[in-house]
Amino acid sequence: MKLKIAVLPGDGIGPEISRVGVDVMKAIASRFGHEFDFEYGLAGAAAIRAVGDPFPEATLKLCKDSDAVLFSAVGDPEFDNNPTAKVRPEQGLLAMRKQLGLFANIRPIQTFPGLEDKSPLKAEIVKGSDFVCVRELTGGMYFGEKFESDDKAYDTNIYTRPEIERILKVGFDLASRRRKHLTVVDKANVLASSRLWRKVAQEMEKEWPEVKVDYMFVDNAAMKMIQEPRFFDVMVTENTFGDILTDEASVVSGSMGLLPSSSIGESTPVFEPIHGSWPQAAGLDIANPLAQVLSVAMLLEHFGLVEEGKTVREAVYASIRQGVVTPDLGANGESEYGTEAVGRWLTSWISSAGA
Repeated sequence: MKLKIAVLPGDGIGPEISRVGVDVMKAIASRFGHEFDFEYGLAGAAAIRAVGDPFPEATLKLCKDSDAVLFSAVGDPEFDNNPTAKVRPEQGLLAMRKQLGLFANIRPIQTFPGLEDKSPLKAEIVKGSDFVCVRELTGGMYFGEKFESDDKAYDTNIYTRPEIERILKVGFDLASRRRKHLTVVDKANVLASSRLWRKVAQEMEKEWPEVKVDYMFVDNAAMKMIQEPRFFDVMVTENTFGDILTDEASVVSGSMGLLPSSSIGESTPVFEPIHGSWPQAAGLDIANPLAQVLSVAMLLEHFGLVEEGKTVREAVYASIRQGVVTPDLGANGESEYGTEAVGRWLTSWISSAGA
């Protein structure tokens, strides 16, 4: 197969983990006889400094002209610490999602054998957890009408029926292919937008009679995720709730450096780790590249390259079993392996098929 991949390294640790992701894809291409062409674009603070725009037109064109986007991370303290900044790196991420019509963010959450003790939760609670968060990505407060002054500010949480229907369909379809259990997360006891979500979901239940549907307020869902993460199979929710809950879910796996995601919709799909740019670690060779690598597995599987995706996942599992991990996963927060060394080990494993 021939694919054109737009690579957006972004900021902070982004370039370091991006290199590992690209190297893994090159190893897969070599082993399975594919042709992956990579072209790089600017995003985030790097783009602001270069051209004054966190998601410039050239990057949008590159994304639209590509089969997939391999994205890493955006964010920079220079902008985080300046509340008066009019242009921010994260605006580039929102612009990419909106302009590519990426309305569905799919974030798998799982535990990895041997790493259960890395979770702050008890091992017997997290062991065997395996669920997927489906987050609506282009609506809600992040994109609604905004106002800000010295004395007043608001963000409008607006959703329309078509927006809700299309993301719920993704959730129902995914649940029907997994354990046939869907949890719709909202705040329908307080928010009008959530009551519309619940109304639409109840109407759509009839189209998937094989799927068991639960309705859960977001505060209860947050508690349930910590108390009983194995309860969940597929969770679907709106933009803001999904952002918060999926970061919380990282404690189940034990590290945000283990969680990949895909964003799909009307145009080119984007594959990225859910963690941020961690600027304090940039250049220190300690960033965990496994979430980026698992995002590569999702990319490959998106295009029907099932065996290739499986090989990437097996390489990740092997690295964990053999202790070839970055300090966040090492014993006592230490490891002899840095980002680059883990990347080299993974590509070697893929090239030799684990022999």
